[in-house]
Amino acid sequence: MTAHSAPAAPGPASAPYDFDTPVDRRGTWCTQWDYVQDRFGVPDLLPFTISDMDFETAPEVLAALRGRLEHGVLGYSRWRQDDFLSAIVHWYAARHGTAVDPGSVVYAPSVVYQVSRLLHLWSRPGDGVVAHTPMYDAFPRTVAASGRRLLECPLDDWPELERLLALPDTAVLLLCSPHNPTGRVWSAAELDRMARLCARHGVAVVSDEIHSDLAHAPHLHRPWVRHAGDGRWAVVTSASKSFNIPALTGSYGIIGDPASRDAYLRQLKDADGLSSPAVLSLVGHIAAYREGAPWLDALRTYLAGNLAMVADRLRAAFPGLDWRPPQAGYLAWIDLRPLGVDDEELQRELVEVEKVAVMPGAAYGSPGRVRLNVGCPRSKAEAGVEALVRALGRLTGTQRR
Repeated sequence: MTAHSAPAAPGPASAPYDFDTPVDRRGTWCTQWDYVQDRFGVPDLLPFTISDMDFETAPEVLAALRGRLEHGVLGYSRWRQDDFLSAIVHWYAARHGTAVDPGSVVYAPSVVYQVSRLLHLWSRPGDGVVAHTPMYDAFPRTVAASGRRLLECPLDDWPELERLLALPDTAVLLLCSPHNPTGRVWSAAELDRMARLCARHGVAVVSDEIHSDLAHAPHLHRPWVRHAGDGRWAVVTSASKSFNIPALTGSYGIIGDPASRDAYLRQLKDADGLSSPAVLSLVGHIAAYREGAPWLDALRTYLAGNLAMVADRLRAAFPGLDWRPPQAGYLAWIDLRPLGVDDEELQRELVEVEKVAVMPGAAYGSPGRVRLNVGCPRSKAEAGVEALVRALGRLTGTQRR
């Protein structure tokens, strides 16, 4: 594979991985399945909600975890060691054509933790933090809890982005790349433009790239590392989305400025006492990045098939929506405004009649949309889109109750 090129998507014969067979997650303390009532008020709904997948992780990851458990001792560990750091460096070089200095890598228990710490490091209470809307729902909570002001910028409004970055108390651009919930993959020109604007106005950049390994061809994710200059910037990410291992906890970041990196690590170790990592997270990351690429390529092919199925079904039922699959990820962000349906009525139909849980767009600051998670076996994805089509059909009068 040449640098900067997308990994080839293998055909079924070259990737003997089973994504079709359902795995029963009920009774496993699963947020998406067992605690759906917390958000929707009703138990036992078929969930298409929180952004994890219903697939077993790569067999190579499972084998590595079993091997570590067989050792039997689960004591304190270190993330500053060559196996972990070199796996990250290898992944960025092989997957993204990007050189990463292992000395610039940091550890964290989660991506959101890193966002919170970096906001405290690079801004003061009351400062502005710019983020694109619609917006991953953890961002507003984290910004508010940090005592900073959220400055919302529509996704493609470049004049508004520059206006917000130029405000005297704007301190940070909180970038989601690829974007959640829309699945947008930023182009090289767009990222260069953002970098120039932030440099011009002295704004630090925190780039959340947790969905970076799930870009769909021909779209290529471009790490912020390749666009950053000498200013204050950080990439925050994890293998947890692409390899479906969020329950292991653990993430990592890349912080360009040595002084900022040292300050971050002092906070991690001395103030928060979090420098000893979850050892199974290290094992999972190393196995994923060293051995998991074939599984990930097969997964991307399968997810693309799920998203194409959603597009075909919506196009057949509601041609006016003109919905197309996202450029990255497994979250179908569907703009329903052309149908003129009421959000609350749609949720009632989905929950009370169809018995499914689908995230409303209002949760991400954009009413009139839904976010349907199709990181699941094709049969479940089909059940979800059919439920959505039936509910929309009743509300628009194209289907009888």
